[in-house]
Amino acid sequence: MGGIDFIIIAIIGLIVGGAIGYIIRAKKRGQKCIGCPYSATCASHCCSVSSPQKAEDHTNNPQ
Repeated sequence: MGGIDFIIIAIIGLIVGGAIGYIIRAKKRGQKCIGCPYSATCASHCCSVSSPQKAEDHTNNPQ
């Protein structure tokens, strides 16, 4: 393994570590759906509604 291999491994490790840190911080803030922009304020199922049409169906016809 050359020096470039260690640099690439370190960069990948930093990216993975940063992603894990982001998830941990988001969970501590109380976000339920980390990728959802409304995760902190959504009452429920924020991630199950992915398109505007589904959002209308979800609000007009609760199941």
